[in-house]
Amino acid sequence: MNWHLLAATDLWRILPAADATLNAVAAVLLIIGYRLIKRGHEQAHKRVMLAAFGVSSAFLACYLTYHIGSRLAGREEVRFVGPPGIRQIYLGILISHVLLAFTVPVLSIATIWLGLKDRRESHRRLARWTFPIWLYVSITGVIIYIMLYHLYAPSSTSPIMS
Repeated sequence: MNWHLLAATDLWRILPAADATLNAVAAVLLIIGYRLIKRGHEQAHKRVMLAAFGVSSAFLACYLTYHIGSRLAGREEVRFVGPPGIRQIYLGILISHVLLAFTVPVLSIATIWLGLKDRRESHRRLARWTFPIWLYVSITGVIIYIMLYHLYAPSSTSPIMS
């Protein structure tokens, strides 16, 4: 693909796939970071968790660019078009994802700050909440993307990266 020839309209088609990729990378980094700290590799854990935060921050920037830009440009939101039974599952995943996603920036920043300040016990206590919530949000973000853009995609929303 000639990336320099990519039209602005194509950019909007790539951003959801980029978001899903960033969520998947964040999930992998979170799991690696968890395994590293369980093995006592503190410095490696620190680097990987900061990388996970960076990837999640890039996701947030990409996500906001897509959604705010789409609204400003008057583009229609992509709607779930799957069967009613699957729609209920999709909505359950989506609602829990969105509600928990609001907590991730606050929890992750606080957990990272405690770790960097070497407040180990407070860091561990908060990380027990932060890690599973952040991991759940990262994984369900990928699931939502797959359901919305691949499994039950409206024909007019086919992404570039299929």
